[in-house]
Amino acid sequence: MLSSILVYGGLFLSAFTSATLLPGSSEAVLAALIATGDHTTWLLVLVATLGNVAGSLVNWVLGLAIEHFRNARWFPVSDRDYQRACTWFSRFGLWALLFSWLPVIGDPITLVAGAMRVRFVPFILLVTLGKAGRYALVAAAASGVIHFFSTAS
Repeated sequence: MLSSILVYGGLFLSAFTSATLLPGSSEAVLAALIATGDHTTWLLVLVATLGNVAGSLVNWVLGLAIEHFRNARWFPVSDRDYQRACTWFSRFGLWALLFSWLPVIGDPITLVAGAMRVRFVPFILLVTLGKAGRYALVAAAASGVIHFFSTAS
């Protein structure tokens, strides 16, 4: 029981940090857990998705408050870059959230969505769809590789 809590909790935490500006490698953790064969794959995908969406929600909330901090000296994004990100998001609209799973640009997309005042329900639905799709593909790939090597010997 405790080991399951640690496994799923660790996966959730890895996925959560991967969706924020903190470093994380949730895909590798998910693939490694699938490789052990000790855990239910759909549950691993669900936990990774929930953790990653929760991290994106933190970015969205930070985006809602960005106007309070944007002109501070310590703020890490220049006004020019911020305006460019807002323009890009405005051009592609809500559908850009389907790409929140992408490395490098995914986290800023969710932050800008908050800054652009994207409503909660569309945000959660689109981000969840994109992130669940990514983890499902990672799980399928990991399972396929495992199956390939187990039948090749």
